[in-house]
Amino acid sequence: MNSKKNTIKHSFLPYGCQSINEDDIAAVVAALRSDWLTTGPLVGEFEKAVADFCGVRYGVAVSSGTAALHAAMAAIGIGLNDEVIIPAMTFAATANAVVYQGGQPVFADVEADTLLIDPVSVEALISKRTKAIVAVDYAGQPCDYPALRAIAEKYGLWLVADACHSLGAEYGGKKVGTLADCTVFSFHPVKHITTGEGGMVVTDNPELAEAMRRFRNHGISTDHRQREASGTWQYEMVELGYNYRITDFQCALGVSQLSRLPTFIDSRRRIASHYSEAFSPSSAILPLAIHSEAASAWHLYVVRLLGNISREAAFRQLRERGIGVNVHYLPVYLHPFYQRRFATRLGLCPVAEAAYATILSLPIWPGMTEEQVHRVCETLALVVSEQVTSPQQDVSGARLVKP
Repeated sequence: MNSKKNTIKHSFLPYGCQSINEDDIAAVVAALRSDWLTTGPLVGEFEKAVADFCGVRYGVAVSSGTAALHAAMAAIGIGLNDEVIIPAMTFAATANAVVYQGGQPVFADVEADTLLIDPVSVEALISKRTKAIVAVDYAGQPCDYPALRAIAEKYGLWLVADACHSLGAEYGGKKVGTLADCTVFSFHPVKHITTGEGGMVVTDNPELAEAMRRFRNHGISTDHRQREASGTWQYEMVELGYNYRITDFQCALGVSQLSRLPTFIDSRRRIASHYSEAFSPSSAILPLAIHSEAASAWHLYVVRLLGNISREAAFRQLRERGIGVNVHYLPVYLHPFYQRRFATRLGLCPVAEAAYATILSLPIWPGMTEEQVHRVCETLALVVSEQVTSPQQDVSGARLVKP
C-alpha cells in the first residue's frame, strides 16, 4: 500500500478493516508457487484447521459466506415452499439463501436489548411448513442456543447458526460451531479472519458435510485432485450443484490468519470494553446488552442513539468528521425485493424496526490504535452533545476514556 493510501486510511476510520502481515503474504505467495491453485491440499488443511478450532469434525470451505449459507440450506433439504425462520435483523444473504432453494423466509422479531432472534417469536411462527431455524449471531454475540435447540427438537426442525459475525465466540462455555446442526462462517475482509472472499460450514454430521462438498462442485461426486490421485478421468454429476469452490491461495491466507484469531478477538474485546466504559454515563448512547452466558467475538460494536438524537444526522456528522460509522441492518423484509415477492410490510417485526431507526455501528477492528478508539469516543460524544435541544435532557454524551 502506498503512502497516499496510508494517509487516507488513517484520516478516515472505517467500521471494519482487515489485518494482513508478512506471514500472510508469504503463505499466499507459497501457494501461488505451488502446483495447486484450486481443489488442492490447502483447502483441506484450512477446513481441518477451522473445524479443529471450533471443536467439530468437518469443515466445508466455499467461495463466500453467502455460498456457505446456500450450501447449508441445500444440505438440510430446503425446497419449494419450505419455511425457514430467520431474524429480521440480519444481512439479506441469510434470507436469500432460503429463496435460492425455493423456500420462504419467515421473519422473527428480535430481543430489544441484544437484537438477537427472540425464541418466543420463533415458536409463535412455526407452522406445518417450517423446516428450519436460522439463528444469526448479530454483532458477534451468540444467540440463546439452548432455547432454540429446545424449540427445534420439540418440532423436529433443523437448527442452523449463521455465525458470520461470531467466529471465536462462546455460549455457556461452548464454542460457536458446536451449538447448532451446522454453522456458517464468512471470511470477508471485515470479519474476524479473511480469505479475501470465502466462507465455510462446520458440522459434526457426515451426511451434511458430504452433501455440501458435492454442492460446491457442480453436484459432482469427486473433485479434480481426487481424480488425479486415483488416476481416472471419469466423474459423475449426481445432483444439481454450483461452482462455489474456494482457491488454495485463499485457504493459505485463511490458515495463516487463523493462527492470529485469538489475538484478533482479544483486541476486539479490549476495544469493546473501552467503548462500553466510555458510553456508560450517557443516557443518549446505549450499547447492546450481552447475555451472561455469552462471550461475544465483537464483529460489530452497535449503539442505539436515544432521546431526541437523530441517527441520520449523527451518521452524516460522524462521517464528515472521518468516523466511518455504518448501519446494520435494515430489516430484511423491508427491502423492495421481499416486499414484492412475499408481500412483507412495515410493522411485521416492531422491535427490529424500532431498533433500526436508532442504531449505529462504530469502527472496531484489531489494528485500531488507542488514539483511534479515543477519537471515536470523543467525536461521538461531541456529535451527541451538539444535538441536545433542552438543558434538562440528560444527553451529556460519553465519558472520554483512553484505552
